[in-house]
Amino acid sequence: MIVVVGGGPAGRYAAMQLAGAGKEVLLVDKRSDGLGGQCLHQGCMVICALNDVARTMEHQEMLFRSGIIATSPVPDYTALIAKMREIIETIAGIIAKETSTAGVKVVKAEAHIDGRTVIINDERFQPEAIIIATGTHPRRLNVPGKDLPGVMTAHTFFSLPSLPRELVIIGGGVIAAEIAYIYSLLGSAVTILARSTLLKEFPEVLAHEAKKELHRVTIQEQVVVSRIVGDDHVSGVEIKTSDGFRIIKADTVLVAAGTEAEIRTITGIPLTPGGFIRINERMETEIPGVYAVGDVTGTSSLTPVARWQGRTAADVILGGEPPSPLLTVPQAIKLRNDLAFCNHHDQGGMKVTMTSPAGPGSFWAVPERATGKASMTTDPDSGEIIGMFEASPYASVIAAYHALLINTGISIDVMKQFIEVHPSADATGWIGRYLAEKIDKKKQIRSL
Repeated sequence: MIVVVGGGPAGRYAAMQLAGAGKEVLLVDKRSDGLGGQCLHQGCMVICALNDVARTMEHQEMLFRSGIIATSPVPDYTALIAKMREIIETIAGIIAKETSTAGVKVVKAEAHIDGRTVIINDERFQPEAIIIATGTHPRRLNVPGKDLPGVMTAHTFFSLPSLPRELVIIGGGVIAAEIAYIYSLLGSAVTILARSTLLKEFPEVLAHEAKKELHRVTIQEQVVVSRIVGDDHVSGVEIKTSDGFRIIKADTVLVAAGTEAEIRTITGIPLTPGGFIRINERMETEIPGVYAVGDVTGTSSLTPVARWQGRTAADVILGGEPPSPLLTVPQAIKLRNDLAFCNHHDQGGMKVTMTSPAGPGSFWAVPERATGKASMTTDPDSGEIIGMFEASPYASVIAAYHALLINTGISIDVMKQFIEVHPSADATGWIGRYLAEKIDKKKQIRSL
């Protein structure tokens, strides 16, 4: 028997892959609300649900300002959260049935792991293999006032009974920006407090586009949170800047300052200096027969990477070899547009950037010059595609296919055969053709 601990994307994918190959698989998950992990219950799907509403409201506001519709939308926050939870429960039921139909036995319990041993409901196992897919939990902020009512994390924030009036988000990453966008459109006054700069891991142009799309949000960068203030409930956040200390009013504070490995029930497994489970390219820990996949490894916080690692662990257990390392992984943030990118490296190259065209989802953004931007970079000698970014309504899908081009080593030359679907808000096809033709001309000049 193989025991998988954790029913998020990584663990579930590995379990189903192994069961499909004829292995006896026990999937242990402690969540009371079903399989799916943080992605379904507190992360990706929650953001998708709320972002759909926020984008709809922004589009309706544009139409209202243009005089096309008579009223500006007013959301019912309680109804929104209730309906979202109902749909998430439906999805959880679907994936539970999918998992059991694949031949995986699912047990709702908290598993303890001690080296090569798994303990479930006081019963000890030493199975053929163990896959740890326990994910992460939000990092707590170590400042005075951190335990005041009204101080939330991504795991508790969406249980709020009503819409915050004044929301302060501590953090400068994807979660901070996405929630700031959503709640600023739902009607909250939102402030982001970033210790360094907002979206510092994103290409500079995309980070600039994000700030434009977050124009309703007050963004404070290069600040240090000194304490959270309040008596019986949070009332503000004190920050230290180059100008001294000041308090920003808030009735709700969301701490989005990173995550830590969920290893509170795991012992005897060597960790990295950052507190994540150490693995090799085969997803093996330093304990023979014990594997770790997904966020608990600290290698990435992206759901597709978690699934990739789950599949890799399953393949290795079944006697296969791990796939070649990926050169790039596409990433995105969802605001008014998708802001997506994938880069192999940033070492020069021939780069072209242009404004994204008007198309589905962006036509009414033309008066505000807010259709987005797109860029591609290629090696002018080899034709290797180095990277891309795009801000457009569906850039996430575009970035995934560009990552495929990079990871398979396909030359920019193939873009000469590209023909787009029209109308489209994507500009990378045009840029790719232009770059391919430009490199061709460069080669022709060299041959003279």
